[in-house]
Amino acid sequence: MQIKKLPKNKFPKALLEIPQPPENLWIIGELPRENLIHLCIVGSRKNTSYGREACEKIIAGLKGYPIVVVSGFAMGIDTIAHKKAMQVGLKTLVFPGSGLSDEAIYPKTNVRLMEEIVKNGGCLISEFEPDFKATQWSFPMRNRLMAGISKAVLIVEAEEKSGTLITARLTTEYNRDLLVVPGSIFSPNSKGVNKLLHQGATPVTCSEDVLEALGFKLPKDKEKQAKLFFDLLPEEKKVVDLLREPMPRDDLIRALKMSTPTANALLSVMEIKGLIKEELGEIRLA
Repeated sequence: MQIKKLPKNKFPKALLEIPQPPENLWIIGELPRENLIHLCIVGSRKNTSYGREACEKIIAGLKGYPIVVVSGFAMGIDTIAHKKAMQVGLKTLVFPGSGLSDEAIYPKTNVRLMEEIVKNGGCLISEFEPDFKATQWSFPMRNRLMAGISKAVLIVEAEEKSGTLITARLTTEYNRDLLVVPGSIFSPNSKGVNKLLHQGATPVTCSEDVLEALGFKLPKDKEKQAKLFFDLLPEEKKVVDLLREPMPRDDLIRALKMSTPTANALLSVMEIKGLIKEELGEIRLA
């Protein structure tokens, strides 16, 4: 794949504003448009199933927004973030801790991912010479670029002594927003993130939290509710029509003329969607 050296006047503006701006930048692929908002997502190389699920769920909710997902090239949360971003149609930008040549790129296990990222309109950027092989100190160096280019940094799982915490420190030094997914108090993978929360990082439990931190105006509750009711399935519309007045569950099921298991499954899904709720023995519209 073709490696190009970026001229200084093509450097992302945000990288020229950090305390130690890069002297050189090499790139594979195309830089995302400057007006897109960059969100860095990083975390443990040895992620848990909880970390994967949290990362994927949050990124899925960013679909359709002008966001570029920034991360490293490590296994674990970094890789999950890149793959999910592409899956939902977001551009993704990679900062490896090595040069970009086939011989130097690290880790080798992610070479196919590199090709997918470029094919999907993303890119890989490095300040290291193309043949530079990753060292212990090159990862903290590239972390400053990941934090520097981003409006906010989201951390999904980090151990107590983790390279991810270097990115967290740089995030606050560069006056970027530090967002953290809370973790289990029993998991070693959560010790680092929970410590960051204790120090004042912003807790994130859903995509809306991230979108608000990035400055997007979200639909009001009434607008969201109206959209939900606009997209009703035929069976759901029948329930809504019957619930002009609250009804006991048994009466509603009889009126629906469905088998009890089918009706209960339908009502459960509608409750999860936020269309209906059950209070004081009656089901009513939410």
